Amino acid sequence: MASIASAQTKIAQLSLLRAISKFFHKHPTLVLLLLLAAPMLWLGVIYLGSLAALLVQSFYKLDDFTGLIVREFTLDTYKQLFSQSNIDIVTRTAGMSTVVTMACALLAFPISFYMARYASPTAKVAFYIAVTLPLWSSYLVRVYSWKLILAKEGVLTWFFELFRLDGVLEAILAVPTIGGPSLSVSLYGTFLAFVYVWLPYMIIPTYTALERVPRSMLEASADLGARPLQTFARVILPLAFPGVVAGSIFTFSLTLGDYIIPGVLGNSAFFIGQVVLTQQGTAGNIPLAAAFTVVPMLIMFIYLYIAGRLGAFDAL
Repeated sequence: MASIASAQTKIAQLSLLRAISKFFHKHPTLVLLLLLAAPMLWLGVIYLGSLAALLVQSFYKLDDFTGLIVREFTLDTYKQLFSQSNIDIVTRTAGMSTVVTMACALLAFPISFYMARYASPTAKVAFYIAVTLPLWSSYLVRVYSWKLILAKEGVLTWFFELFRLDGVLEAILAVPTIGGPSLSVSLYGTFLAFVYVWLPYMIIPTYTALERVPRSMLEASADLGARPLQTFARVILPLAFPGVVAGSIFTFSLTLGDYIIPGVLGNSAFFIGQVVLTQQGTAGNIPLAAAFTVVPMLIMFIYLYIAGRLGAFDAL
């Protein structure tokens, strides 16, 4: 009797599972909603919710006398962004992001092109490892390694002295604003560290885009009489452009918000990330910190809009 009851229980469970399976099979939209419920909840509540809270905080202000946050709608905090010092910070950060992105694109394209068109399968694996190997180590370790390399007693200065280029190095460091006592305490060091850290994020999407370019199109271009340079300019570059834009989104946005590299390598000139850290930490001016975080979001929105108008996302 017990075995019969157990068998009946198992049959009932199987029937229930079949019924549930049939129900979900007939309602695929419900299945999709259930699968997306958790990530959409995280995106909607935690991510977008935090951004909304940040935006709301930016419309408050800090009372200069009491040091307390006045939770009343005002644009006074945004007016502070238009002071000359804050404009310089935004301009410096956007300029560094632009230069770093351009440098990463110029370095990444030849490497990606060779990987996609000429490297053997074994060489591609070696390139993959070489490109991604820095990402296996700690971000802080890499940044502080560059501080040692670029220091006044570092290996780079030693190379300048070895080839008797001390005067060249001194002339470079003597340039106003971007120079400094050594490469590790100048915007040169900040730039080199940024390029080194973000370069893999440019190489990978650019390589992916170049690998998708059909060889038949290159052969057709050659058959129609196009020279290699014409094929590159009119076939390869337009098709690889979405990959370069995808990589530039990483390099540009990451540079905009980074505060560690400018803090470790660089002079006393502040970047947006450093201002946000200082205002919400040391100064306790959360409204101004929130207003500053809106700036890179607006810059990225404008950048993505321009890239979209240029057709950068059509092939993605």
